Amino acid sequence: MSPKVTYDASEEVVVTEGHPREAEMPRGEAPVDGLGCHSGSEMEKAARMAGNSEMLDKFAADYPQGPHDKPQSMCPAFGSLRVGLRMRRTATVLSGSACCVYGLTFVSHFYGARRSVGYVPFNSETLVTGKLFEDIRESVHDLADPDKYDAIVVTNLCVPTASGVPLRLLPSEINGVRIVGIDVPGFGIPTHAEAKDVLAGAMLNYARAEVEAGPVAAPVGGKSDRPTVALLGEMFPADPMMIGQMLAPLGLAAGPVVPCREWRELYAALDSAVVAAVHPFYTAAVREFEAAGRPIVGSAPVGRDGTASWLKAIGEAHGCSAEQIAEAQNAMLPAIAGALAAMPIKGTITLSGYEGSELLVARLLIESGAEVPYVGTACPRTPWNAEDQAWLEAKGVKVKFRASLEDDCAAMEAVTPDLAIGTTPVVQKAKELGVPGLYFTNLISARPLMGPAGAGSLAQVINAAIANKGRMDHMWEFFEGVGEGDTAGVWEGDPNVRPDFRAQNAKKLERQAKAAKAAEMI
Repeated sequence: MSPKVTYDASEEVVVTEGHPREAEMPRGEAPVDGLGCHSGSEMEKAARMAGNSEMLDKFAADYPQGPHDKPQSMCPAFGSLRVGLRMRRTATVLSGSACCVYGLTFVSHFYGARRSVGYVPFNSETLVTGKLFEDIRESVHDLADPDKYDAIVVTNLCVPTASGVPLRLLPSEINGVRIVGIDVPGFGIPTHAEAKDVLAGAMLNYARAEVEAGPVAAPVGGKSDRPTVALLGEMFPADPMMIGQMLAPLGLAAGPVVPCREWRELYAALDSAVVAAVHPFYTAAVREFEAAGRPIVGSAPVGRDGTASWLKAIGEAHGCSAEQIAEAQNAMLPAIAGALAAMPIKGTITLSGYEGSELLVARLLIESGAEVPYVGTACPRTPWNAEDQAWLEAKGVKVKFRASLEDDCAAMEAVTPDLAIGTTPVVQKAKELGVPGLYFTNLISARPLMGPAGAGSLAQVINAAIANKGRMDHMWEFFEGVGEGDTAGVWEGDPNVRPDFRAQNAKKLERQAKAAKAAEMI
């Protein structure tokens, strides 16, 4: 009689064994779904084998990686998705893993999207056989209604990109509706901010080809009677109006904000006399403007110093006289200096984020009187933020490009500031240490920054947060030790720690480490 008791035939099932992670994937085989942007080099390796090496090399040149090889912000594709959802008469279709699409659509509607997001699902069979591409093409044909849309944006997420789903083979136009296909893999694009540039650059490229082919439609609001300055980067709605007032003495007007809100604005942006790279990471968009022969000016009119140098750079790029530049500066600088003096900020602040405007905000804080020893940005160093970097470093600020979460937290812990401004995990860490914190994206970048309006916009929220230090200390003392170590989780009583078990396991781990060390020496 066999001592083994069985209840079914499950042990007789043939199990397919996987391959080691470092083994190469045969051509045409689909990558394992679920790895996504956090899979390190495996997805990139699969994408190159699927014929996407040129695209990934271009991403590597446009968006150089930092010390970490995976995004530390939300999924990068959220950036391009957000750009498409904000454009009028534009449909958006995603191709990717269902879990990714769910997360992206959830967060897009959380941030106020008021339209549907298209989705083309797949399984291993449709992915490997090429049926997924046929499904995407069919869905685009079904959507292409010129009465509803000017353009349809189709986005490959990680798995379709790694599998080589060729969106470039989609027709460029169907029934008069433009088809724009982009790949936004998390293993190729470091931040969601830079994914905005992927779509903005693709749309500008399409629009530039239309302009070169013949006459195009004028913007709905008509063409400006003065040369315009295109503004590169999403910004607070009041900022373009303030910039328009600054530019008037130069004989210029504020042009469209790129990413644009409708297709016709792309033509007007390309027709601008000068392009202001307010957010400095739009590498692909800048490439299209340069191809159109437009000069690019970095930094932005923030604070007194920033406004003076920016107006001078814009005026010189457009060929304005020294008298015009001086007139524009004299019209704005006294008001900005007065606003800064009227709303001072006192305290030490560490600043970090992934929006791309971190250096601009730091300049404004310093001119308001704050001490800012550290600025971290997840975005890269570019020619268009070099002036901001130089200005900050001359003030003794440590500027860290492609800063990781670890960099930002380490700086905050070392400085122990009066206020930490940063991403959600940085703010969480600060509050654990009893340091007041403000979330950069929702509380800082969503405010006017330019001109006199920007000079006083941050002081109220910053000073209020610093003044809360006493309440923060009281809360920290009250909650000290809660949720840490053995008290993590939910307990009705004290946990039974059992230090004898811990000591026993520690000895086992020590023996394993010694055995591994000995094996290395053989």
